Amino acid sequence: MRKKAISQSLIGRFADIVGEVNALTRAEDQIGFLREWRDRYTGATPVVLRPGSTDEVARILTLAHAESVAIVPQGGNTGLVGGQIPSDDSTEIVLSLGRLKTVRNVDTAGGTMIVEAGVTLAEAQTTAKSVGRIFPLSLASEGSAQIGGALATNAGGTAVLAYGNARSLTLGLEAVLADGRVWHGLRRLKKDNTGYDLRDLLIGSEGTLGVITAACLKLFPMPAERETAIVAFETPEAAMKLFRRAEAEAGQSLTAFEFWAHRAQEFALKYMPNVRDPFTDDYPWYVLIELSHGGKGTRIANTIEPLLTSAHGQGLIRDAAIARSLRQAEDFWRLRDAFSEAQKGAGGSIKHDISVPVARIPEFLQRAEKVVERVCPGARPVPFGHFGDGNLHYNVTQPESMDRAQYLALWDQMSDAIFELVTELGGSISAEHGIGLMKRDVLKRYKSEVELDMMRAIKKALDPKGILNPGKVL
Repeated sequence: MRKKAISQSLIGRFADIVGEVNALTRAEDQIGFLREWRDRYTGATPVVLRPGSTDEVARILTLAHAESVAIVPQGGNTGLVGGQIPSDDSTEIVLSLGRLKTVRNVDTAGGTMIVEAGVTLAEAQTTAKSVGRIFPLSLASEGSAQIGGALATNAGGTAVLAYGNARSLTLGLEAVLADGRVWHGLRRLKKDNTGYDLRDLLIGSEGTLGVITAACLKLFPMPAERETAIVAFETPEAAMKLFRRAEAEAGQSLTAFEFWAHRAQEFALKYMPNVRDPFTDDYPWYVLIELSHGGKGTRIANTIEPLLTSAHGQGLIRDAAIARSLRQAEDFWRLRDAFSEAQKGAGGSIKHDISVPVARIPEFLQRAEKVVERVCPGARPVPFGHFGDGNLHYNVTQPESMDRAQYLALWDQMSDAIFELVTELGGSISAEHGIGLMKRDVLKRYKSEVELDMMRAIKKALDPKGILNPGKVL
């Protein structure tokens, strides 16, 4: 679309829809909506609109479509690829969904709940817990990340191994299309074969095809028991062997298998408050393993201890710390969740959210170290991630003696080298964060022309004027 300046009179018409108090035009009120939390992306907007209902979202998009005004949907502003940030030329309006906070319905018998887009993941989890269920989508940013944004990016998190990503946890959607029409798709059905799956089309589309305003989410039985341990390894190959053994012995009770290098733990202990080292010695690699059981019959107590004792006796693991209380388990997860933010304290970080086939994780880690050293000698890899689904956050921190700006200038060179390796191993350049602005141009090199043409055709059909999150993804 051709960008154009937005007049004061048009801003006034938008403000009339949401009320003056929810149309933010002052710089000091807008700042939290215009800056990505890592400070990699910043933008500008003539107004931040904060609608309080689906009807208001529909009226905003009806007017935006008629006037060819660009709209950037935004949830909790926790995205990591710039998809939620407007351009810096003040031609795009930010549409914040944070006021859509209603839990419309909880169906305990059916195992579902309908929540609006502005409900945070933590609030959704609390709602589920209040009726003896769980909503398992869990991220380090779950206190701020909102359901709408999580679905728009098809977020993953730490429970994908057992429950799947955001798409797998969603039965139906309500969404507003680019022209203001509302799609009422809040179905509770697990099977619905009536044509194209519009739900899955909108999930992961990063606000470029429609604005998600509510979702019907799956709920699961509350685990009767949960066992958590952190295990130390000498090599990723050893972690792979334990993963396969845990799969075989624990089956569906294996709900988490989180993996990280010593440097990730070192940074967390150094730069983050309220985290503890579970060991007295340092080890090269670690895994957080969790076993859960949701029924009242079979018990899993002591399943993890014989598993780890046997693995230790065979020299597969170096050490293990088993949580003996809920508080210890929470401490273990607090350590795991600290890795992303902790890297800020160590300097500039070039981040990669990638996936490779699980069996090739050790090979990737070994070869990626050589790639990093070739691009920037002395740079410090900080890999961590969700071992069981092949998703690694292969972040690389600057050399200690290097200037931050000088290092970050190598971002494209470093990422290109990592992406080439990922592609060679049959992986993906984006596992759970999406494409946004960061990987938009890179996507052209890793998607076929047929795939890109299909994506462009869908975009043109649903957003013919190109007003929804322009310049993102495509």
